[in-house]
Amino acid sequence: MLDFDLDKMLFTIPAEHHSKEEIRDILKKHPEVRFVSLVGIDIGGHDTDEKIPAGLFLEDIDKFLSVGVQTDGSSVVLPKIAELNNAKVDIIPDTEVNWYVDHNFKHIDRETGLPVGTLRIPSFLIHNDVAEVGARVILRDAIVNFKRDLLEIIKKNPYVLEHLPIDSVDDIEKIEITAATELEFWVKTPDDETDREQLSTAQILKEQYWKRTIGPVRTALEETMLLLDRYGLQMEMGHKEVGGVKAKLGNSGNYDHVMEQLEIDWKFSTAIQAADNENHIKYIVRDIFRLYGLDVTFMAKPMEGVAGSGEHTHMGLAAKLKDGRHVNLFAAKDMREDFLSPIGFGALMGILKNYDVVNPFVSATNDAFNRLKPGYEAPVCVVTSLGHGVELPSRNRTVLVGLVRDVENPLATRFELRAPNPKSNTYLVLAASYMAMLDGIKAALEARKTSKELEASISKDFEQEDFYLERDRLYRSELDVFEEYTSQERDVLFGRAPRTVWENICAFDDHAEKLEIFQRDNVMTPITLASYKEAIVGQWATELHNRIVPNTMDLVRNCVKCHDDSDCVDYDVVYWEKINEIRNFLGKDRLNEQCLLTRIVRALDSKDYDTASRLQVEMQGKVKELTDLYIIYKKNLF
Repeated sequence: MLDFDLDKMLFTIPAEHHSKEEIRDILKKHPEVRFVSLVGIDIGGHDTDEKIPAGLFLEDIDKFLSVGVQTDGSSVVLPKIAELNNAKVDIIPDTEVNWYVDHNFKHIDRETGLPVGTLRIPSFLIHNDVAEVGARVILRDAIVNFKRDLLEIIKKNPYVLEHLPIDSVDDIEKIEITAATELEFWVKTPDDETDREQLSTAQILKEQYWKRTIGPVRTALEETMLLLDRYGLQMEMGHKEVGGVKAKLGNSGNYDHVMEQLEIDWKFSTAIQAADNENHIKYIVRDIFRLYGLDVTFMAKPMEGVAGSGEHTHMGLAAKLKDGRHVNLFAAKDMREDFLSPIGFGALMGILKNYDVVNPFVSATNDAFNRLKPGYEAPVCVVTSLGHGVELPSRNRTVLVGLVRDVENPLATRFELRAPNPKSNTYLVLAASYMAMLDGIKAALEARKTSKELEASISKDFEQEDFYLERDRLYRSELDVFEEYTSQERDVLFGRAPRTVWENICAFDDHAEKLEIFQRDNVMTPITLASYKEAIVGQWATELHNRIVPNTMDLVRNCVKCHDDSDCVDYDVVYWEKINEIRNFLGKDRLNEQCLLTRIVRALDSKDYDTASRLQVEMQGKVKELTDLYIIYKKNLF
């Protein structure tokens, strides 16, 4: 499909080639790059995309690189910061990360015969000329703060070097933070619907996981991976995930009825570069699969009862020494003696203890909570697994944070946060996670704890006192937390998991003291946190009011009576009565009683979010009951 000379196309302008002279030279050699776009990321994770003619950009490159372009801040997600009467926001290029070219494969440049390209430049948002705002800014500041403070903590607590292959803090040239994400997504032929039971059966039988792709899915996947390699992203793997059904070959000779779940992985980068990479990769995936007539969705849970899409986020930490060596700061000095170094244990404990306030950045949408249900490998319990022994690494897929380690390769030691999904704001997920880690590292090192002592802390019993972790919690389990504990036991031992966006964001008030970890050196100011909360609540309430409630009403109306009273059995009558009772409860008002959907709308209109959230949970239960009953009812009809 990509019948172009890829060797003639420009894909990336690396960070080391961002001098004005090099940019001019590169763009003049690639006239097919017709536009430039400065890509700012607001507090909600949305990116800007404006088309600046490349010629104009080159004519005034000094101005564009120094003062960027202006946007209407009230039109992006920056509540409480950029308001209607105070909406000046500038988009300023970031010259320290890679810039990528976005190719329009449907628009061919007549002079070169190549796709028209837009140079997308990751950028920072500046409000009123002084306040840097938005998700990229928060991540940048979090990483700067983490590196500086960690080095200072090590200097003040040099005992920790006894647990690392580093002789002196003076041997450290710099701290390095690395991150990577695993991107899962569903692809399907437009307008095709597949029976949920077929999808569920295929999933249970493991008919799709890591199977050979065929037809347009195979070609699109291969083209995507080869193209992303051109961007220097060093693709590691692409494969089928657990969800999906086998495509069918139609009479036309083309595959139709495509509905499959895929995953692609690429090598780690620095934290901000990793988030930028992921943002660009999603566009490439959409563009290539659409060329083959396939829709792509990055929703966390596109279909109820079938595997959702996660985006496991890997986070690492290393020190580059002046002699050129790289030392993993999470890894134990003796990998056969300890699971982690004190820094590694402190970081893990920091995430777990502070996850109440990290979670609002990880799971911020209704869709996210549709995926986070017990039993679907999506973590709902704030717990970790280290392994059954230091030489027996665990891959417990039921925990929130997994420890990834290889006894033979200390540099591979990292944490895998399993809760994010493809629509999570990776900039904020990483920023919040590393700030939480810093809190735990500081506590562990200032208490001068050894690896053995910290292993005992994180493995403590329920209601056992600890120097840092909370008394009424269990933080480590090597068991399947869904099989070995009841839901009541999970709530007691690991904390009650939030069920809605509102319950999740309320942690900012319920655990306000924990927000201090984000406010170190104003990484997230009080107004930033207030802005984020208002954005997330507004998004949740609007979607629930204007999309979920109407869609649920459509479902209620579509669950229609299908049997003839003169030609049916008692089974049909009984099941229809149950179905109709739920339909009326959900969607039909009476003179003296409002239906559930009306009560949700009224609660949202009056900003009674506690009630709206509680009723949303009740609605979800009733909808599941309705759909399950309707499937049984329909199957009994001839």
